[in-house]
Amino acid sequence: MGLVEVGMRVVRGPDWRWGEQDGGEGHAGTVVEVGRPGSSTTPDRTVVVQWDAGSRTNYRIGYQSSFDLRLVDNAPVGVRHQNHICDGCKKQGIAGIRWKCARCFDYDLCTSCYMGDKHDINHPFIRYETSSSSGVDINPRKNASKVPLQGIFVGAKVIRGPDWDWGNQDGGEGKWGRVTEIRGWDNESGRSVASVTWLSNTTNVYRVGHKGKVDVKYIQPATNGNIYLQHLPILGKPEDGVNTNGVSSASSAPLQLPFLVGERVRVGVPLEQLRTMQEGHGGWNQKMTEIIDKVGVVHRITDKGDVRVQYEGFPSRWTIHPGALTRVTSFSLGDIVTVISDASRVRDLQKGHGEWIDYMKSILGKNGVIAKVYPDGDLRVNIEGKTWTFNPLCVQIVPHNSEYNNTMKANERLDQTGPSVSSAPSTGSTEIEGPNSLVDQLVREAAQGHTQEVSQILTTHSDKVPVDGRSGGKTCLQVACHQGHLDLVRLLLHHNASLHMADDDGDTPLHYSAFGNQPEIMELLLRKGANINAINKGRCSALHVAVNKQHPACVKLLLKYNCDVNVQDSYGDTALHDAIGKNSIEILEMLGNSPHLLLSLKNKRGFNVLHHAALKGNNFATEKLVQRARQYVDVRKDDGFAALHLAALNGHRQVTETLLTLGRADPDLTNNKRQTPLLLAVSQGHLEVAEFLTNQGANVTAADEDGETALHLALQRQLSVSGTLPEFSPVFTCILTRLQSVNLENNYSLAMACFLVQKGASLTAVNGKGKTPLDFINDTTAIDILQSYTEQSSAPTASVRLDMDLRALDLAAESLRPDVAGTSHSPSRLPPFSECPATPPQHSISQPVSPAHRVIASAPSKIRNPPQNSLDTQEDEFHKFNGEAMEISNEDTEAGNCIICLESPSNVVFHPCTHCVTCEECSSRVKKCLTCRQVVLSKVTQDGRILSSKSRQPSAERLRYLETKIAEIEEAHSCSICMERRRSVAFLCGHGACVVCAHPLKTCHMCRKPITRKINLY
Repeated sequence: MGLVEVGMRVVRGPDWRWGEQDGGEGHAGTVVEVGRPGSSTTPDRTVVVQWDAGSRTNYRIGYQSSFDLRLVDNAPVGVRHQNHICDGCKKQGIAGIRWKCARCFDYDLCTSCYMGDKHDINHPFIRYETSSSSGVDINPRKNASKVPLQGIFVGAKVIRGPDWDWGNQDGGEGKWGRVTEIRGWDNESGRSVASVTWLSNTTNVYRVGHKGKVDVKYIQPATNGNIYLQHLPILGKPEDGVNTNGVSSASSAPLQLPFLVGERVRVGVPLEQLRTMQEGHGGWNQKMTEIIDKVGVVHRITDKGDVRVQYEGFPSRWTIHPGALTRVTSFSLGDIVTVISDASRVRDLQKGHGEWIDYMKSILGKNGVIAKVYPDGDLRVNIEGKTWTFNPLCVQIVPHNSEYNNTMKANERLDQTGPSVSSAPSTGSTEIEGPNSLVDQLVREAAQGHTQEVSQILTTHSDKVPVDGRSGGKTCLQVACHQGHLDLVRLLLHHNASLHMADDDGDTPLHYSAFGNQPEIMELLLRKGANINAINKGRCSALHVAVNKQHPACVKLLLKYNCDVNVQDSYGDTALHDAIGKNSIEILEMLGNSPHLLLSLKNKRGFNVLHHAALKGNNFATEKLVQRARQYVDVRKDDGFAALHLAALNGHRQVTETLLTLGRADPDLTNNKRQTPLLLAVSQGHLEVAEFLTNQGANVTAADEDGETALHLALQRQLSVSGTLPEFSPVFTCILTRLQSVNLENNYSLAMACFLVQKGASLTAVNGKGKTPLDFINDTTAIDILQSYTEQSSAPTASVRLDMDLRALDLAAESLRPDVAGTSHSPSRLPPFSECPATPPQHSISQPVSPAHRVIASAPSKIRNPPQNSLDTQEDEFHKFNGEAMEISNEDTEAGNCIICLESPSNVVFHPCTHCVTCEECSSRVKKCLTCRQVVLSKVTQDGRILSSKSRQPSAERLRYLETKIAEIEEAHSCSICMERRRSVAFLCGHGACVVCAHPLKTCHMCRKPITRKINLY
C-alpha cells in the first residue's frame, strides 16, 4: 500500500474490532484526515474516517502494527491509469485500482468490472493501485467470498452531512434527497461527488470524497454490487509481504518502498550510489551533498513514484529515488524508547539538538517515556525522573510497549516527584510537569476563579507545582482567561505564567480569551506581550475565533492592536470569509473598514471574499466589498465562476441586483462551460433572478457548451420554486396567475418558458443533441399559451409559427381518445394580455401572425352556416392587445391555400363545424379543427367525397424503414445459431442462444470463451 490521502474510499479491514461503527461489513467511508507525527488526537499511522452512515472517528493503518481498513477506491484522490482501457466496459483511462489478468495478454479491468466477475474467474490477476505501483499478485476469484458494497451510491436516500456548506439547497434541515449519479469532479478526481435530487426537485452535486470532504450522509444506503473483500489492499500496509486469502506480492516486480506524506526520512545510501540512483529520478545536483546526513519531511509522491522531500533550511524541495531513502522512526507521546549506548555517536548527534553533557553517560542504554515531540522532530524524554532533550536518532522504539508499561508506569510516577532538569542547561527551560493531584487542584481552582487558593498553592508548593502545569491538557492561565477571572490572570502573570503556552490543539491564552468573549483579559495579555497573530493547529488566529464566535468586542480590540486581518486558516479562509458566513453586520463593518485588508486572497476552494459573499447571499458584505473594490466584480475562479454566477446559481436576487447595478457586472460573462448567469438561474428555477437578469440586458439566446439555451433548460427540467408567488417578479406573478386560470397551477417551467419567449428566446434553436425547445413540450394547452407569448416577442417568424402549429397537431393527434367522439372541446379561456400590464406588447399590431391564426380572417369565405357560439367571441378576444383588434394578413386565404402546407388549395370541409382550411393531403392528420378546436367527426371534399378517418397509407420508403427496424428487433432477440427460436439463455461473456442450442455448448460460439455458467432469461 502506497501513499494514503484524504478522499480515499475505504471499508473495514482485517484487524477491525469496532463493532458496527461503520454501519456494517461492506459499508463504505471516506478518509478525511491523515495522522501526523506528534499529534495527540490523530497520531502517525492513523486516519480519521467519515463513514457514509454518519459516524466519524480514527482508525489504525499501522499504528500498534494493526490495520483496521481496506482501500476500496482511490479514484476520488485522482488516481487514473490514463493509458489503459478496461476490457470489460471499454472505458479509456481506468480510474482507481487497475486489475490486470496474469494469464491473458494485455487484459485489464476496472474495479467495477473485476468485482462484477467480468473475464474468467479462474484466472489470477495483478492489482495496481497507482500507475507507478509494482503490482501485487491476486489469486483467482473462484470460490472467494463476496460481500455487498453499501453506502452513498445511486439510489441511496441522503441528508446533509458533516461538511455541508450549501445553505438550504436541500430544502432545510432534515430534508432528504435521492442519489441519482456518482461521478468525478472535472478532471481532478473520479467517483468523488454525488448528484442528489431533493424532495423540492432541485438537483445539485455534493462531495463524497472530493478533497476529503463529505457533504451528505445516508439514511437509507444503496448497494453498489458485491466486492471481494480479501482482494482489496490493506490501507497503510506495505506490499512487500504476503497478504491473507489471496494476495501476495508480485515476485517479478521490484520492491516499492512506501512513504506517507509528512513522514521523516533521510538518505540511507552512500553518496556515489545516490548519484547513480538519481538518474531518471530527479537527477543529480551537487548541492545534494548537503542533505546526506539531514532529516527531511516527505512532501508528496510523484506520478513516477519518486519522493519529494523538504529539508529545513533549503528553499526548494528535492526529488529523490525512493530506494535511496530510509524512514526515520516517528514518535508519539507515551512511546517507550531506549537511548543508544554509543556515547560518541550520541555526542555527535546531540549537536544542535539539546547538546551533550557528561552526566548523560549515566542514561545511555536506559528506557524512558516520550513526554513531548517538538515540531522539528526533537524529543523530550523522561528517564528516571529527569527530562532530557534528544535528537530522534539517539533513541529507538522499544517493542511491546503495552507489556513494558505494566512494569514501568508506577516507578515513573514516583520518580517524577523530584525536580525536573534540562539536558542542556543553557536553554534555561524545564519540563512542565508536576504531581497530578496538585496540578489538577491548581487548574480546578483557577477555573472557579479562586484567586486566594491559587496564590496559596503557588506560594506553598512553588518547588513542586509549576505555574504552567497542565491538567486535562490545559494550564490555569488558559482556563482563567476563558472564564474571565481578571484578578487571577494578573496573579498568574505575576508568577510568570507563559503567555505563549499552547494546549494540544495549539490554542494559547489569547485564543481562550477570544473563545470566552473576554476583551478586558485580551487587552491585558496583549499589553503583556502576547502574540496577537499566534495560530493554533487549525491555523486559526484569535481573530478567527472571535469572528466565528461572533464576539464583536473582541474583534474590535484585536483590530485596535493591529492584528493581521489576512491570516488564512487551514481551509484558506480569512476572518472576513468567516464573518461573511456568520452574517454579523457589526463585525463585517469593522473588518470591511480595515485598511490592510487583501480582497484578492482565495481560500482552498478558490473563493475570494466577494465570491464567498455571493455564494452565501450576504448582500451587506457584497455592497461593502463592491464599494471598496469594484475591480473584483468580474474576477473569476478557476472554474470560470464569477460572483454573479454564484449569486444567480444560488438564487440570491439582492446580491445579483447589487452586482449588476452597483458593481456594473457583465450580465453575459461565461464560465468554463460557457454558462451565463441567466442559464444558471433558469436551470435552478430562480424566477426573480432570471427576470432581473433579463431586464438588465442578459442575452436570452445564449447557449452553453452543450448548445442548451435558457429555453431548453426551462422546458426539459421540472423547475421547482417556493409555493408562493415571487415577491419581486411582477411579470412572473402575472404569468403564473394566467396559467392558474387554465388549470396549469404552479407550472414554473412553463412560466419561465413563456417569459423567455416573450423576451425573444428562440423556440427553434437546436442543442447539441439536435433538440429544439418545442421537442420538450407534451401539452397542446402549453403550445397555445407559448404561441400567445410568441406573438409578444420582438420578431416572431413564419417558420416559428408553423413549427408550433405542427407540434400542436402532433400532440392533438396523440392525446385524442375514442371516447371523446361526438363531444366538443373548447379551450379554456386565456386572460387577454391587457390583464397583464407588466407585459406590454413589443411589436406593431400590423405584424404577420401565425398560419394557424389566419383561419380567423379567412373563415367567412370557407364556412358554411357556422354555428354562433362563444368560440367566435373568444378568438376575437384572444387576438386583442390593449383593446385594438389585430390586422390579419389574408394573402393565403384569398388564394384559398391550405394553412398547413401553404401550397395546395383548401378543399376539405370538417364536420360538424364546417370549416374548410386544409387540403386533402394535410387533412389526413387533423383530429381537431384548427380554427375552433372542435373534434372533427367527418371530412368531406368539396366534390362530396367522404374521406376515411384513417391516415393515408405510409409511403413505400416508410414501409421499408419499418420492415428493417422490425427485422433488427427480431434479430436482436433471436438465437444467433438457429435464427428461429427466441434467445433465452445468456452466458457470462455477454452472448447467448436459445435453450435448445445452448444445451450442448461448452464454449461460446461467438467469442470462444469457456462457458462457466448459463443464465435463463425471462
